[in-house]
Amino acid sequence: MNYSSYIALIPLLPLAGFILLGIFGRKYFKSSSGIIGTGLLLVSTVLSLYTAYKYFFVDGKAGDTYQTITALKFTWLSFSENVSIDMGIILDPISVMMLVVVTFVSLMVHVFSLGYMKGEERFATYYAFLSLFTFSMLGLVVSSNLFQVYIFWELVGVSSYLLIGYYYDKPSAVAASKKAFVVTRFADLGFLIGILILAFYGKSLDIKTLMENLQSSELAAISAASFVGISALTWGLTLIFIGGAGKSAMFPLHIWLPDAMEGPTPVSALIHAATMVVAGVYLVARLFPLFALTHAALSIVTFVGIVSAFLAAIIACTQTDIKRVLAYSTMSQIGYMMFALGISGYGGESGLGYTASMFHLFTHAFFKSLLFLGAGVVIHFIHSNEIKDMGGLRKYLPITNLSFLIACFAIAGIPPFAGFFSKEEILLASYHSNKMVFAVALLTSGLTAFYMFRLYFSIFWNKNTVVNSHHGEGPVSMKLPLVILAFCSIFAGLIPFGEFVSSDGKALDSHFDPLFSIAPVLFGVVGILLAMWMYKKESNKPKQISNSLGGLYKVAYKKFYIDEIYVFITKKIIFNLIGRPAAWIDKNIVDGLMNGIANTTAAVSNWIKGVQSGKVQSYAIYFFGGIVALAIVFLYLWK
Repeated sequence: MNYSSYIALIPLLPLAGFILLGIFGRKYFKSSSGIIGTGLLLVSTVLSLYTAYKYFFVDGKAGDTYQTITALKFTWLSFSENVSIDMGIILDPISVMMLVVVTFVSLMVHVFSLGYMKGEERFATYYAFLSLFTFSMLGLVVSSNLFQVYIFWELVGVSSYLLIGYYYDKPSAVAASKKAFVVTRFADLGFLIGILILAFYGKSLDIKTLMENLQSSELAAISAASFVGISALTWGLTLIFIGGAGKSAMFPLHIWLPDAMEGPTPVSALIHAATMVVAGVYLVARLFPLFALTHAALSIVTFVGIVSAFLAAIIACTQTDIKRVLAYSTMSQIGYMMFALGISGYGGESGLGYTASMFHLFTHAFFKSLLFLGAGVVIHFIHSNEIKDMGGLRKYLPITNLSFLIACFAIAGIPPFAGFFSKEEILLASYHSNKMVFAVALLTSGLTAFYMFRLYFSIFWNKNTVVNSHHGEGPVSMKLPLVILAFCSIFAGLIPFGEFVSSDGKALDSHFDPLFSIAPVLFGVVGILLAMWMYKKESNKPKQISNSLGGLYKVAYKKFYIDEIYVFITKKIIFNLIGRPAAWIDKNIVDGLMNGIANTTAAVSNWIKGVQSGKVQSYAIYFFGGIVALAIVFLYLWK
């Protein structure tokens, strides 16, 4: 199959949408920009689905292993005969899967936005930014070398900055976009250094060549080289993981994610559900053969993942902003994917955690984007993000109510919904690899069910809110994506994922274990029943329980004061220890030196300016004075 005949169109069509709408949209396509952007992405989605069909069912498999196909490749920069940077598109199980996820979810967001963003002054600009983000993410997942990955990695950061700060007249949105940009830039510095370390020892930027070199001929060199007792391989992979942790909002680089909810709600569904925040997971999965070479790097991935999952679940139980609850839910679920990758490289059943992580990434894309779009309908209807302003909305929003309920069952891991199958495989992998991680993950699954149904009952049940809304549940463009994503949230888990995506490209048997699933489902059911008891009907139970927890509840509500700690570190410690001395040095030494040079130059200039007075008599005196001086030197002083 000749993929090169059309594969480049998948990312290039959204790029064309960005250029077209960005330059001409506000002037010529103000009302039709949404249709144009959605139409171009529809073609990309169809091509992605066609590529997935051809790869998985026609010609992607060689024997019992899915091969890596270089669908497109050309030399971009050539430094010598042996050193060059090639741009290309690679197709393998995870890149093809990500093509489908990114284009499909982005298409649902594009369609939903036709109704949600209708009437916005910068409607065309919004769709231009969506197209840029989609192009960047698609370029990232099919990149064939690390330098190309880094280019699109930064483009994803820029486009997310533009989308989060879409409402640029709101100070909170501007602050949120800057916060996201700054935090991820610090993380990306680690990513860049990690790339340079691996490329130096692996003698290539091409991902396939790099992994082959570091797994064979160059492994001894990169393992022997060390800094403070840690091998260069571990340093390189850890720094790359820091970049991924920043983009995926992992602890302690997660502080940008809740604030990023200042962007339009469909943007939250796109960036913070299925695309940008899973970029870090995809990066670790892409380089997983290298991560598997060092236990230390995998341990860091495991620790950060499980801490992020548990910490975010606790915080989500206390938040009152509907989008912030979903933001911390995203952080928790990404943590699941991360620690599943970490435990996959050591102990237990090899490859199970990797496959489970990718499976959960796949299913999570559907039910989390459904939750965000459902939240968008609620916010669009009630004109508020706060749970206290909601209640009893099921009679006003029947389709949203049902679809939101399906998504809640899916994320809670209740069979037969999609999230049950993927989360069960992660828990099974952790049980075989690390019992402590399994225990924390199991508790986190119960917390997930509790905070999601706390949200559901608070919105659609609880008190009866009297609403006089003129637009009802929204147009068909807002309802259709909910129905489609609800369908996917029910049936996506039935896909035999192990047959298509595994750590070594070989098909894996299903690891579904009904007896093992009893405990996770039981924890989920207990969480649901507890949420129902506390929030289905309006009562003082939540307040009484929060008061009984005292300081623990306050600490969780304040997000463990992590933001305040960052502010203290940056403003108090860094500013006082580094900023103030640097300012003094700059003012008194650097500026003083420059001012001294300038003042000296001015004084000397003022002193000698009389030499060029323009008076001929003075010039004649200087001339003859010079002659006399030279005569004295030659006659009396020259020996």
